Amino acid sequence: MKETEAEPTSHNPLLNSICDVPGIEVGHADDQAAKTGCTVVVPQTPAIAGVDVRGAAPGTREIEAIKPVRLINHCHAILLSGGSAFGLNAAGGVQQFLEEQDIGFDAGVVKVPIVPTAVIFDLATGDPSVRPDHNMGYAAMKAKSAKDDSCGCIGAGTGATVGKVTGIERSMRGGIGQASAYLGNGLFVGALAVVNAFGDIIDPSSAKIVAGARTASGEFLNTAHYLKKGIAPSSTAWSNTTLVIVATNAKLTKEEATKVAQMAHDGLARTINPVHTIFDGDITFALSCGDVRGNPMILGTVAAELTANCILRASRVSNQHPFQA
Repeated sequence: MKETEAEPTSHNPLLNSICDVPGIEVGHADDQAAKTGCTVVVPQTPAIAGVDVRGAAPGTREIEAIKPVRLINHCHAILLSGGSAFGLNAAGGVQQFLEEQDIGFDAGVVKVPIVPTAVIFDLATGDPSVRPDHNMGYAAMKAKSAKDDSCGCIGAGTGATVGKVTGIERSMRGGIGQASAYLGNGLFVGALAVVNAFGDIIDPSSAKIVAGARTASGEFLNTAHYLKKGIAPSSTAWSNTTLVIVATNAKLTKEEATKVAQMAHDGLARTINPVHTIFDGDITFALSCGDVRGNPMILGTVAAELTANCILRASRVSNQHPFQA
């Protein structure tokens, strides 16, 4: 195959971000003082999408529309937001931006932008009276870029934390992580995660905790071992959820994209312990925004690896400096 402009070279290296997937843009907007924000992932052309919900406490908008056996075949952006259910309002700003560009599902009298949205609970971290809203969603769209490789406490990950079994006071930062892979023959896969987990973050290569609940002396508590003692979690332990978007320029059906989203959850299981708890609203999305040939099983395998990498990157970048809740 002849080298294309999109393929990584020494002059065009991978960003290690979801933006390495041709046609994908990412935008962030946040309030660092209030510790909340939102992040939007935008395909330059409408994309087939899949979604899989594993957590018991999800907060969502329009994810039913992108499931198989639904009228809508494509979405125009995916929004991840802080603010719990209040943060769903930010989707209106994303829709406004898209409508101004004449982008949306053609319903005859108007084009309706399809913007699946999922939220994390970050209200206990900063100012609970400040939540991502219409204006912040619009600002995230205005900030979108095809070169974004941001990681850490930005956008939807601004107020994200991990390891909350004994409360927010002894948690650590979560945040946003990104990763990508080039599989040859013009095929790319990328991922972005917002890490706001109840459990600890584990490096699967060493089985060691890299971020999570801490003891009074600052050592890692080990959430799984703590729960095995039969001790009830803190009353503030339910403020969680990890969200993931995987994108590829492979051509997939809605069913195949859904399978890739399902397999991406394996990346959460490798790096978060415990995961998919009653206190988490974990969700993975998959976007197909190209026409390159790709095997869904291979893509799902890579999606799980990238998801794990995203979670580790988010935790390591966000915790480079001491955290005070």
